[in-house]
Amino acid sequence: MKTITTDKAPAAIGPYSQAKISGGFLFASGQIPLDTAGNMVEGGIAEQTKQVIQNIAAVLEAAGTDFTKVIKSTCFLTDLGNFAAFNEIYAQHFTDKPARSTIEVSALPRGALVEIEVIAEI
Repeated sequence: MKTITTDKAPAAIGPYSQAKISGGFLFASGQIPLDTAGNMVEGGIAEQTKQVIQNIAAVLEAAGTDFTKVIKSTCFLTDLGNFAAFNEIYAQHFTDKPARSTIEVSALPRGALVEIEVIAEI
């Protein structure tokens, strides 16, 4: 097992890793819309989704993989009313259409509107 860490994505805000590699797969922790300094990005669902995807891209790159190798994503939204705007941005990056679950949750860390975690092939 190997731990993946990059300074191109925000550091973990708790007792967890940005990602782990095991058995040829990357298991990335959920990313929320923090910049690399740990600050929440301003704006609504579009701005937050773009930052989350930027963070995921950095973790994937650090592991030597990319969006085309993502097998599964789990997406958490605090309001499914934001689904269309979220999905529009998501679709621009996850072009190979991985398996996905999207779940409405009552709250996310630091007041985020969106969080995404991924599993990718290395």
